[in-house]
Amino acid sequence: MEKGMNEPYYAVIFTSRRTEGDRGYGSMADRMEELARRQPGFIGVESVRDASGAGITVSYWSSLEAIADWKRNEAHRVAQEKGREVWYENYTVRICRVEREYAYDNEQG
Repeated sequence: MEKGMNEPYYAVIFTSRRTEGDRGYGSMADRMEELARRQPGFIGVESVRDASGAGITVSYWSSLEAIADWKRNEAHRVAQEKGREVWYENYTVRICRVEREYAYDNEQG
């Protein structure tokens, strides 16, 4: 993600608990990230998952319209349905406006 953005932007926070086994999840997740990167308004994504299956993915977008367009993307809609049927025990989506950002990086010295 681009660091030090000055304009407000939006974060979509997707918290989830996965079912056991991959069952095609990894390849679909890679495909969705690739498609999202081509979507107008996409800024970046960060994701973590622990050994128990709990995960957090935060995607960053320039506008609420860009988020709505991504939600309507046909390939993304197919992945969402498969997620409900196969990959997730549960999930929550939160959409937030990011007013400002700052960071620390010890490696920058």
